[in-house]
Amino acid sequence: MIEYFDRRTGKITDRKTTLERIWAIGGQRGWYYGNWMWKLRGYMDEIAGGPGLRRGRRHPSDLRAGDYLDVWRVQVADREAGRLLLYAEMKLPGEAWLEFRIVDGHLVQTASFRAKGLAGKLYWYTMLPFHGFIFPGMIRKLI
Repeated sequence: MIEYFDRRTGKITDRKTTLERIWAIGGQRGWYYGNWMWKLRGYMDEIAGGPGLRRGRRHPSDLRAGDYLDVWRVQVADREAGRLLLYAEMKLPGEAWLEFRIVDGHLVQTASFRAKGLAGKLYWYTMLPFHGFIFPGMIRKLI
């Protein structure tokens, strides 16, 4: 399998506020930027038989490992270390993760995708224009 990454970094000015925003992402609040695209992806997932966005989140500002978060499952939620790792439970030709990590006064936002076959490669490259729009805006809103 081939692994692809989209990594964005931004300098944070207030760690506490950035962490609060990260821990409140998704659900009713949305994804801070390009929400109509997140909703569209959620509807597409529902049509494909996945969970879509209908699950929302357990709590508006608290996340724990094992929680669902829209189409994601929380793998790591370590607020003290400044790390949130989400695993995609949507229907995909591969496996996907979205990670937020605070390192040396910077927020590092990484989308990772482990492609399965040609369909996975095509999926990644089809999503790149959307990533190029959504992810820069999302990290700006988080910091």
